[in-house]
Amino acid sequence: MTPLFERIQTSFQQQGLMHTLGAQLQSVESGKVVLSCDYQKGLTQQHGFFHAGVLTSIVDSACGYAAWTMMPEDKEVLSVEFKINLLRPAQADRLLATGVVLKSGRTLSVCEGTVTDATGERLFAKMIATMICR
Repeated sequence: MTPLFERIQTSFQQQGLMHTLGAQLQSVESGKVVLSCDYQKGLTQQHGFFHAGVLTSIVDSACGYAAWTMMPEDKEVLSVEFKINLLRPAQADRLLATGVVLKSGRTLSVCEGTVTDATGERLFAKMIATMICR
């Protein structure tokens, strides 16, 4: 386990919402973080698909942590804004949320996020997010 993974994991384990969703940290590298979330009935909407709020929450966290990997160790990250496109109903046994930094600045970072099935073949959502270093 790398120091970067340990840094992100320590913070991730403190997130109550990610714990409630059953989300897990899958991989961490500079500028990229992948989270997963397994299907649970309690995470669905009325048609049995993953709720849009689940997709939005996990990909927001993936983008935030991706941005944080490129910030100084004494800084923190917060979401400033994001836009998400929900492309199809999220029906899968497991979701993967990937956050990738497009541009890392001193104060703001712009990230791109995707939510797919476990194989990466079905794209459920796409996010563009701005994160602030504080």
